Amino acid sequence: MIFRYLSTGIYSFKKSNHSFLIKQAFCKDVLIFNCSEGCQINLLNQGFKINNLSKIIVADLHINNISGLLGLLSSLNLIGRTKSLHIYIPCDLKYYVDLGKKYSHTNFNYVVYFHVLKTGLIINSSSYRFYTFFYKRSYVFVFMQLEKYGTFFFNIARKNYLNAGPLYGKLKEGHSFLFSDGFVLDGTKLTQKNLVGQQLSIFKSFFYYRHYFENSLFFSFLLIL
Repeated sequence: MIFRYLSTGIYSFKKSNHSFLIKQAFCKDVLIFNCSEGCQINLLNQGFKINNLSKIIVADLHINNISGLLGLLSSLNLIGRTKSLHIYIPCDLKYYVDLGKKYSHTNFNYVVYFHVLKTGLIINSSSYRFYTFFYKRSYVFVFMQLEKYGTFFFNIARKNYLNAGPLYGKLKEGHSFLFSDGFVLDGTKLTQKNLVGQQLSIFKSFFYYRHYFENSLFFSFLLIL
């Protein structure tokens, strides 16, 4: 999991109104948490393409969290984006974006979906999950990257006269098979090492400290805003 800080001029998390991105190493999609002024140029300076942006999550409607949103949406339109974009926010922001489009006399060539944050699972992807919890007038976020199975070595399997079929799937998952002659077929030797899942938790309160450490089953990274 790749984590980059996008806010301008500040390099420590002392307030909750900061912007950063989350990207998984094995896919192109980029997720941005808060969209502060200048996050777009910082995104480009760090070697990421804004067209790979798939989701934006806004913690609250503080001006520092949405000041760069309209500029980013306009830039996506200028580069010819056609893929839809999903924005997760505490309340519907469609009216705010429509006013910005009206003021700048522009329209987007892509669809923007607005999702209102609520307690529970908000993003369920094949490779990660994003949860949010509401506590004391603020949201707590948990990003969980799921375990990814390693690449299966097809060439080695063919050299050992293993025919393609359901057996490949079992071997990729690391299962072992014992043959009648005592030969053991170990799936871990035919597959690259699995990518262990990770968890990124974003808190605004110390209330969840103990609960977090006692129940975390993944390699974890804790971020207190």
